[in-house]
Amino acid sequence: MKELDVILKNIKNKEVLPIYFFHGEESYFIDLAVKALEHDFLTEDEKAFNQTVVYGKDTSYHEILSLARQFPMMGDKQVIIIKEAQDLRMAESESNALEAYIQNPVPSTVLVFAHKHKKLDSRKKVTKSLEKAGMLFLSESIRENHLPKWIADECLRSGIKTAPNISHLLAEYLGNDLSRIANELNKLKIILKPGEVLDGKIVEEHIGISKEYNVFELQKALGTKNANAAFKIAHFMGKNPKNNPFVMMLSSLYNYFSNVIIYHTMAGQPPQAIASQMGVNPYFIKDYAESARLYPLKQATRVISILREFDMKGKGLGAVNMSEAELIKELVYKIINVDKIRMKV
Repeated sequence: MKELDVILKNIKNKEVLPIYFFHGEESYFIDLAVKALEHDFLTEDEKAFNQTVVYGKDTSYHEILSLARQFPMMGDKQVIIIKEAQDLRMAESESNALEAYIQNPVPSTVLVFAHKHKKLDSRKKVTKSLEKAGMLFLSESIRENHLPKWIADECLRSGIKTAPNISHLLAEYLGNDLSRIANELNKLKIILKPGEVLDGKIVEEHIGISKEYNVFELQKALGTKNANAAFKIAHFMGKNPKNNPFVMMLSSLYNYFSNVIIYHTMAGQPPQAIASQMGVNPYFIKDYAESARLYPLKQATRVISILREFDMKGKGLGAVNMSEAELIKELVYKIINVDKIRMKV
């Protein structure tokens, strides 16, 4: 959410809007904003009389707006928070009622909607009215190639010093679950001694990432065609499917080999330009250069086809009764031997 820092600053300074309608696929940013309005705006005494929290499945827009039109007791403002607002029914009458309230909100009420996991329909009049009034805030998911930078920025914000590859390692292992990432970083901040640098050893010890057996290391082994290491890692990951989700592994490998293809298509251009196109730190370009040498363009393209094949197998199509452990081993075999495998037309 681009406006998040401004929203949090304004809440701290007691400068709030009459309506905040948070919506979008990324719940983490919505949770941060709602938490600030729930815990940091009113005093504890004021909350007892002037703060109401309801859930979308248990209420309606008409009931919410009726509450919003009431006046605060023993204070200047009341806060009404609707969590899980995506469960609210919005038929024509509800939409019209909210539209009317947007045009004339009660100044002493702060009305907060937490509409998670999906966006409001941009075609609807009420959405356009909220946007025009500056009361609509979109929380978008972070693209996977931007995730390491977000993690690095969060580490910087938290005062955590990191080794060069740590943000990528955390991104590969934790995926784009921002809440989980934030929780792990908070845990590490408590653990780290003053001036201590967060490296792979600390991550492995305190987050449970095996430096030797994780998707990041599998990617590295496949990228260098180190068959022994790749099969060893695949065996371990197959024994621990909960810690190594097959879907996440496929996604990581897909991104990696897509970047190998980008390296081929941009061969001869400055490393900084190639890294920018890939969305990675220039530090990792040498790894892609090595993988591009071992996987010519035709083979890298075949790997993408193999990954798509195993995405379907992972969903039970063409791989009946195959465990994730068996799928991982077969996948690793096919990638390592991509130069020998004849692709189906």
